[in-house]
Amino acid sequence: MTAEEFKFMKPGEVRTRMAPSPTGFFHIGGARTALFNYLFAKQKGGSFILRIEDTDTERSKPEYSQDIQDSLKWLGIEWDEGPGIEGKYGPYLQSQRKEIYAKYLKKLLEENKAYYCFCSEEELETQRQYQMSQGLAPRYSGKCADLPQETAKKYLQEKRPAVIRFRMPSKKVKFQDLIRGQVEFDAALMGDVVIAKDLNNPLYNFAVVVDDFEMKISHVIRGEEHLSNTPRQILFHEALNLPQPQYAHLPMILAPDRSKLSKRYGTTGVREYRQAGYLPETLINFMAFLGWNPGDEREIYSLASLVKEFSLEKVQRGGAIFNIKRLDFLNGFYIRQKSIEKLTDLCLPYLKEAGLITQDYDLEKIKKIIAIYQERLKKLSEIVELSDYFFREILNYNRGLLKWKDMQDKEIKKSLEKLEKVLSKIKDEDWKKENLENVLMPEAEKDGDRGVLLWPLRVALTGKEASAGPFEVADILGKEKTLKRIKIAKELLR
Repeated sequence: MTAEEFKFMKPGEVRTRMAPSPTGFFHIGGARTALFNYLFAKQKGGSFILRIEDTDTERSKPEYSQDIQDSLKWLGIEWDEGPGIEGKYGPYLQSQRKEIYAKYLKKLLEENKAYYCFCSEEELETQRQYQMSQGLAPRYSGKCADLPQETAKKYLQEKRPAVIRFRMPSKKVKFQDLIRGQVEFDAALMGDVVIAKDLNNPLYNFAVVVDDFEMKISHVIRGEEHLSNTPRQILFHEALNLPQPQYAHLPMILAPDRSKLSKRYGTTGVREYRQAGYLPETLINFMAFLGWNPGDEREIYSLASLVKEFSLEKVQRGGAIFNIKRLDFLNGFYIRQKSIEKLTDLCLPYLKEAGLITQDYDLEKIKKIIAIYQERLKKLSEIVELSDYFFREILNYNRGLLKWKDMQDKEIKKSLEKLEKVLSKIKDEDWKKENLENVLMPEAEKDGDRGVLLWPLRVALTGKEASAGPFEVADILGKEKTLKRIKIAKELLR
């Protein structure tokens, strides 16, 4: 595609891209960048492109590339062009675009806007150390900048190690960032930067410029960490006589104490959030507020509503705080919106993986278990710890847990015997939560403190300090298992 062809894009046509490197599992920061690009493109009636930047052959792995794609699909961020959805500007893997990069590198070399550098790593390191000792920012000295072409050709024929450097003009680079306003860099401070190891191996800053032009990218929306790359990329655009996309740099995601986000605060892959039991709609809602603010009190947004209301004008410049408590709050909210049927489907894999249920399970019983914990769940994975006692024959808990306030063992045993006597009289067909409550509550009131009777009951049935109420639990366990657990609790007090 030529610059002239680029000019004839449809008026106002928006094309954004997400261009991750598959060198690790897809990170929450990358997912936020993908979301903002997707929202901006869809709101403008444009296209969202996924491009995999896998030129780092040593670190790039197919499983990471697949994880990126799986994570985006799970989140509902579907791309219009990219792997699996080939468009007319593909291929969408950088490793398959080397001939395209070589064409542009040759153009710069032929026009003397780039040159081969034969300086060894030892030489370059010595230069860096010297400049730093002088209090200067490290930059290339330009030793090979004026090397005669004949000499460079001779060195290449001799197979001397070399890289390709871009002749950095001595000028100020100014551009209008859609979030930060006017930004200015002094290119004279950068030195001649390396843009490729050779004709077949371009580096990131050069390859991304070629790809953005070839794929008609109109807007580059990315993280603040890329801000320093922008002046270099603008100069590459100018050197190649290519139109420049509009840039927008999103704020950094910070820990609650405003320090750089660390794993302690959630710098984990999207797949880890998924495995922990966060819902895709939760992450979409949460990530949207990592830098964007609608300007009102509304907190709950679906992907569709975000497409309608998102705007770069409402993206903040300062750091966005990663608040895990808010993430849990949102997830709990979305869990409560699920039907019991849907929530059960989501929880079943966790129960199976924990070995609590096998193929032959009572689905209706499990739905009841899920229902009594729906209000408490913050993550789907929590269902295992909350409900494991329903699936175990023997509960392991300390006898001291049966104690309510200052009760002595004989008083606890008395309460358990009373429970055993009262419950054994209830007919099987009447064994329901409402009836259990109607029978036991008056008995509990007689003690003047409901806990005297109900606390030992709940602990005997669950083996936990905190759980669902004893009536709901007994209803699901059934009469036989309830009486058996009360008997076991009595034996603990011997």
